[in-house]
Formats: sequence, C-alpha cells, structure tokens
Amino acid sequence: MPEPNLNGAYYGPSIPPTTKTYHRSRGGSSCNPCSCLFNCLCTCICQVIFTLLIALGVIALVLWLVLRPNKVKFYVTDATLTQFDLSTANNTLYYDLALNMTIRNPNKRVGIYYDSIEARAMYKGQRFAGQNLEPFYQGHKNTSSLHPVFKGQSLLLLGDREKSNYNNEKNSGVYEIEVKLYMRIRLKIGWIKTHKIKPKIECDFKVPLEANGRTANFEETRCHLDW
Repeated sequence: MPEPNLNGAYYGPSIPPTTKTYHRSRGGSSCNPCSCLFNCLCTCICQVIFTLLIALGVIALVLWLVLRPNKVKFYVTDATLTQFDLSTANNTLYYDLALNMTIRNPNKRVGIYYDSIEARAMYKGQRFAGQNLEPFYQGHKNTSSLHPVFKGQSLLLLGDREKSNYNNEKNSGVYEIEVKLYMRIRLKIGWIKTHKIKPKIECDFKVPLEANGRTANFEETRCHLDW
C-alpha cells in the first residue's frame, strides 16, 4: 500500500509537545566544610589584623600628642687641629685633632641611654682614626658633652684629585674633615625602655690648622642625624 503524502495537510489527533527533562546538579549550593572553614579563618585573621593596626595607630598618636618628641641635636662646638701632614713618600697621615661636641636633648619626658658610642674621623671619604667613648645616660632637657681626641698616624691612600685638594687645603691652612658617630641608644619614657636604636650622626666641618703659636677661630657646626 502506498505511503500517504507527508507534505499534505494532516487532520488526525493533535501531537502532544515534547517534554523537557531537567537534571538538578547534586553539588549546587552546598559548601565544602574545609573551604568554608578556611574562608572563615581568613576573614577573622584579617579583621584582627585590621583592628590591631587601628589600635596601634591610635596609641602612637596619643603618645605623640603626650610626648611631643623632638630631634636630639648634635654640634661640634670647638675643634683644635695641631697636625695634619700627609707624607707622599709612604702615604701616611700624621694627625692631632681634638673636638668638643654637645648633645642637646630637648624632650621633657624622654631620657636617652647611650650604650655605645664610636667616633670615626674621615678625610676625603676615608677613615683615618677612631675612638670609643664612654656610655652615659642623658636626662630630660639636658645638654651633654663629648670630647673625642684623634692623635697618631694612619695609612691614607688618596687619588690624584684628592691629593690636589689636600695641597690646596694645606696652602690655605684650613681642612675639611668629617666625623661620624655610630651609636646604640635606648629611649626611656617613664618606666618604659625601648629596644636599642642605631642612629648615625655625620659632622662635616672646616677646621684651621694651629701652627707656630697661632690660634684659629672655629665656627660651630651642627651635625646631621640619621635614624
């Protein structure tokens, strides 16, 4: 029997629509216990750190408002240079330099323990002498004195340019010398003492040579403090 023409009109019963089936994923919105615990821990840690940072900031601000700390000031008040001869034969520097230095603590509530002080004398970027000074305690709004003395001889290798500068200074009778102070200090605030701090103080000054009974005037110089 021949098949009916499928392109013609169809007058039979209606064909029901195709139904779609949906499969719900089992893992959907469920939470892995390990992952949830890790996220909670991270959130708690971040909140604790943030709270601590705010608390430390508030404490630091209160301490600053109460203490109003000011920088300690270092000065070279006087310098006496009676010998500063560089031998070209053996590159040896013969020197005799004495300094008077002052340390001014302007703070009302901060004392300073100077646990160690090393003074180094430099010329043209090279160290030629050093001295360890006695430790001491400096009270509030106090001025203390240091008296480093450098005397002896030391090997000093200078380049042509540095030698030329030395000769110019020798002719003028005024030398540019640098003294550095390397310290280990502790601050005392009430009954609290801080850990050791290592500031470095740099003093650049010009000192005239005293010779043949001639005295020279030295200009007081303020040093640079580097925390």
